[in-house]
Amino acid sequence: MSECDESDLVQRAKSGDDGAYALLVERYRDRVFGTASRFARGRHELEDLAQEIYLRVWKGLASFREDAPFEHWFMRITVRTCYDFLRKHRRRRESEVLVDDAPPTPTQEFDGNADPEQQRREAWEIVHSLLEELGEKDRLAVTLIDLEQLSVKEAAALTGWSESNVKVRAFRARKRMKEIYDRREDAIEANQRTD
Repeated sequence: MSECDESDLVQRAKSGDDGAYALLVERYRDRVFGTASRFARGRHELEDLAQEIYLRVWKGLASFREDAPFEHWFMRITVRTCYDFLRKHRRRRESEVLVDDAPPTPTQEFDGNADPEQQRREAWEIVHSLLEELGEKDRLAVTLIDLEQLSVKEAAALTGWSESNVKVRAFRARKRMKEIYDRREDAIEANQRTD
């Protein structure tokens, strides 16, 4: 879709054309799901989060001033909705206590003989569990920079934070994740010594 086509779709959507809005949603669907999947647990939460994003975009269309690309505006709403989602669900997630809910750890050494797909799954489970322990802003910063691979400037534009704030948050988040991981490894080693 060309820039001109998108501008026309935006104008039509702002005028209440549901079909034009559906085409815009379809255009950014993969990016929305990609970003939202970093914050949601499971398919159900992901779909709910995506619907919340689409609803906020629809409701905010009248405020889109067209002084920046529509994609930037759309993704900024996506990121802010994900941040709000984290804040809203943080307390609930902290209170969820499962009897056998130990943090995931690798079941085998990462070597050339292990199944690569299994290694990727285990690595993602570990990263996801580490992210769960971060505050919302730190998690957002490290997700945008390290997982979404955005530049500091892009992350700052999407969050509304200064570039230095994004850098500091991402740095501190990485450091905290390493501390959590090291603490888990130490606990595993201590348990193995006592068994």
